[in-house]
Amino acid sequence: MTTPIRRLSTRTPRWVKALTAVVLLIVVLLAGIRLSGLPGLKDVFGTETHDRSGPALLKSIQDMSRYDAASGNFQVVVDLEKDAKYLPDALRGSRTLYVGAGTVDAYVDLGKVGKDAVRVNEDRTAATLRLPHARLGTPALDPERSYAVSKQRGLFDRLGDLFSDNPNSEQAVQKLAVRHIGDAAKDSGLTARAEANTTEMLEGLLRSLGFKDVKVTYGG
Repeated sequence: MTTPIRRLSTRTPRWVKALTAVVLLIVVLLAGIRLSGLPGLKDVFGTETHDRSGPALLKSIQDMSRYDAASGNFQVVVDLEKDAKYLPDALRGSRTLYVGAGTVDAYVDLGKVGKDAVRVNEDRTAATLRLPHARLGTPALDPERSYAVSKQRGLFDRLGDLFSDNPNSEQAVQKLAVRHIGDAAKDSGLTARAEANTTEMLEGLLRSLGFKDVKVTYGG
């Protein structure tokens, strides 16, 4: 009597198929990221950006009483390095070289000028004005002129970048750039220039109104 021969099952287990599919997907994604940087293939593997933002809503209106009398343009190179304890920089850490460009305005707040700060003689030929000292506004970083020169990442940081899209990745260097620009504006003589320009503006305005003697002081 002949014994039937049993064929061995060649069916692949489901978990092997699933694991193979995941590995292939990761390989395709990594290959797409690598190839997207090559000339001619960026359009194939690149992403499209769609702006679906809603309309901007007006929340409030604030009357301005300050006179912007001077504006300074500044540029700073920020070199920010972050290290991890007990791990070499090749594994964990980052260093970013960033060029920050921005402006700082200097202004005189005319809304704080009281009645006692303006004196006019009887025949309206002489006027004395006492104004508050000029102040510096908040530094404004210009995104069109600010850019990252280089970014160095450890292995773990680069792997994290593959699976995340952090829009605030440059937030730390941007804050440092704003702070350094603000510090530079304090020592630039911008407020003195603003007071000189304000004095010139008021003298020209009052003389056009018939005043012959105009004196502008600051402080108090």
